[in-house]
Amino acid sequence: MESNAVKLMPTRREMIKTTACALGGITVGISNPLRHFAAARPFDFTSRRPALGERRFTSAAVEAKIQQVKSSIADKELAWMFENCFPNTLDTTVRVGTLDAKPDTFVITGDIDAMWLRDSTAQVWPYLQFAGEDKQLRMLLAGVVNRQARCILIDPYANAFNYAATGSEWEKDRTLMKPELHERKWEIDSLCYPVRLAHGYWQATGDASLFDGQWQAAMALVVKTLREQQQTQNLGAYSFQRVTKNPTDSLPLKGGGNPTRLCGLIHSGFRPSDDACIYPFLIPANLFAVVALKQLADIYATALANQSFASECRAFANEVSQAVNTHARAQHLKYGEVYAYETDGFGNRLFMDDANVPSLLSLPYLGCCAAQDRTYRSTRAFILSADNPYFFRGRAGEGIGGPHVGLGMIWPLGIIMRALTSVDTREIALCLSMLKATHAGTGFMHESFAQDDPQKFTRSWFAWANTLFGELILKVSAEHPQLLKELR
Repeated sequence: MESNAVKLMPTRREMIKTTACALGGITVGISNPLRHFAAARPFDFTSRRPALGERRFTSAAVEAKIQQVKSSIADKELAWMFENCFPNTLDTTVRVGTLDAKPDTFVITGDIDAMWLRDSTAQVWPYLQFAGEDKQLRMLLAGVVNRQARCILIDPYANAFNYAATGSEWEKDRTLMKPELHERKWEIDSLCYPVRLAHGYWQATGDASLFDGQWQAAMALVVKTLREQQQTQNLGAYSFQRVTKNPTDSLPLKGGGNPTRLCGLIHSGFRPSDDACIYPFLIPANLFAVVALKQLADIYATALANQSFASECRAFANEVSQAVNTHARAQHLKYGEVYAYETDGFGNRLFMDDANVPSLLSLPYLGCCAAQDRTYRSTRAFILSADNPYFFRGRAGEGIGGPHVGLGMIWPLGIIMRALTSVDTREIALCLSMLKATHAGTGFMHESFAQDDPQKFTRSWFAWANTLFGELILKVSAEHPQLLKELR
């Protein structure tokens, strides 16, 4: 992989000044960045979806939406990618059934046969909007909520679970492993995503029947665990070590992670990339926890009439929010006040961002702040620049990556999230152009691709990125329909 900066693609400012011409013939009536990424390639736009009889689940409402949106996309390649990607979670990753007479849905990530609490929420999230018109889809979504509650009750510190008590390749990790666990990396967002899904399901359907005794016990454990990790010192209630050549796969100091000072923030062992935190107060995850606690308060106050627990959740959210304002907002040498990615309560801060969500880039998407929030705008300018050590720019495109797969590897998740949080149609067009230019002829998103060669990619079956791409196209279709008509 080349790293010669002289040959890298122009800056974003230079791209915005270029004339309208493009890869694959896409034209947007504005300065078009597509010409920087690759030459036009002929494709056979045959569906890459499984045959109808081999699909895990089919939703009539989702299929109707695919056809509606596909017909509004002028660019054939982009329309083909949308049709392949948006239903990928339903087509290939869900296992639908019942357990204890309740809907039960197990959702694998794709090429890893395990269910992450984070990924499973993100994978089904865009389908919530169709739950009101498709009863079977509603049951599938209810099954994910139920399964996640069961998982949390098995172990609130685990990030990934098996379908049953079958053990895992990580069963020798030095932590409290159980046969039901695939992996036991403590990540704050693992407990926030199930809250997000339950709240979203309730908002979309009005159905509060899922909030039964099992679900409430799981939510009580969510709050208890977040409290434990807010107050932890040294090992606290959790530790993790792995025998590995990769230092980001294990925690230092006997598995407790680097030291922190009690300050109201919640301690996290790992990032949503499953990489170890450097400073264990992971700020995007703490801000996500604020949102999740407020969503819990909403459910308990309105659907369950439990004002006591609702008040507890609100008070907890306020504590964490105040701690973020005190310890995570900092003056950057070039960008003014920004959010740090991690801090430790001792005054040390790490300035970067990682493509995995929650990220600093994703804060408006998760409801943590407004897209026009001043501190967020400054943070966004920083993380989408070469001053972010994990922002990469090459001949194939530009975007945020992370330590997980190495330097020079751009994550489509980051490009998609950039578009989802953008208020600028030119920037959205730039992101769509890069996504189109870097699927390497597969018609699907990947975990990452090399900044200079999209044919070098990781994970050919990564359902979260596929579904999120579909979510982006739906958002553009709803908010900027003319853009999809002009892309060709």
